[in-house]
Amino acid sequence: MPRTRNVPYTRKRRKKWLKAAKGYWGAKHKLYKTARVAVMKAWVSAYRERKRKKRVFRALWIIRINAALQDQDMKYSQFIHALKKHDIELNRKTLAALAYEYPDEFNNLVQLCKS
Repeated sequence: MPRTRNVPYTRKRRKKWLKAAKGYWGAKHKLYKTARVAVMKAWVSAYRERKRKKRVFRALWIIRINAALQDQDMKYSQFIHALKKHDIELNRKTLAALAYEYPDEFNNLVQLCKS
């Protein structure tokens, strides 16, 4: 008895991987095996970079806050400690936006923390 092949499902599965590899360069979007490897690697990288992006942005916010504090002769760690002591609950994203877009208001906040 000849073996049976499930051709429709196999085609569907392969098309799924090739569709995910759409736009890739060279054989990576044409050949099933290379497309599958490329897509799996891309998904791993995308997962890793989604986590990394959060770290990178937090570092950027800290750098911006620290740069704005340099003019006020205050250290970043002292500023964050003073904010916690005064029960001011602003996250670093908001503080960085304040320092970057509204430096006068940020300086008022720094003076409040210094006193």
